[in-house]
Amino acid sequence: MEHTYEHTYIPLTTLSSGEGKEIAIDIYGYCIQIVNICFIGNPTSREKEWVLVDAGMPQSADEIIRVAEERFGAHKKPTAIILTHGHFDHVGAIESLLEYWDVPVYAHELEITYLTGKSNYPKGDSTVDGGLVSELSPLFPNHGIDIGNHVHPLPANGIVPGLTGWQWIHTPGHTPGHISLFRAKDGSLIAGDAFVTVKQESLYKLFTQEQEISGPPKYSTTDWQAAWDSVRKLQDLHPYLAITGHGKAMNGEELSRELGRLAEDFEKIAIPEEGRFVH
Repeated sequence: MEHTYEHTYIPLTTLSSGEGKEIAIDIYGYCIQIVNICFIGNPTSREKEWVLVDAGMPQSADEIIRVAEERFGAHKKPTAIILTHGHFDHVGAIESLLEYWDVPVYAHELEITYLTGKSNYPKGDSTVDGGLVSELSPLFPNHGIDIGNHVHPLPANGIVPGLTGWQWIHTPGHTPGHISLFRAKDGSLIAGDAFVTVKQESLYKLFTQEQEISGPPKYSTTDWQAAWDSVRKLQDLHPYLAITGHGKAMNGEELSRELGRLAEDFEKIAIPEEGRFVH
């Protein structure tokens, strides 16, 4: 069993790769190839305390460190790294980042088995509909990694270490221990892959980042009823802003309308007609 992504390279990218956007004064989204990560913290504050949410694609550590130091200052490491889940595109650089920063990592307790080398995710499901990325998905790495005692379970009370005012919410379906982050005071939601704003299965739409609310990536979602329940749970929060693991941020009336439509018509919009985990 492999336990590392240090020597893995995935030749997929988007037109948005390398772009960063200040979504709020203390939320900076950044796209690495096909996935978004978030830097949470106010760079104008005296302390410049910050937290990294997700760890990008394999071999992206240098890029993440460069962006972090441009925003918060040289050698200003994060208080913690929070993982929405452990798929390769969300933890790809974690090992190299920990070598540089040596900070605690937090994930849901059900996800830790994939982050300590004990379990692998199922291989990508090429039988789901949607496009070429689905067909290529069995080639994507699915093995767990082992970051040992760096990783800790998130507190059961919903508090997010290092992030005052935020709560973590268990949003399973895409993976057993998938989480999202929510800040009630301004309705900010970091959804991970509970839902996304691009049709991730289509290579063309993935590359162009054509905005379209969608359920979690079909080829790597293993519990569709739980995924639907998770979308309903997030819709009930009435978020004002959503940053998703894939696709561009969405906010305001558009988010309210589109997330409501996804929660209502999830079976039609998100669930594939065929697939290993559909029935």
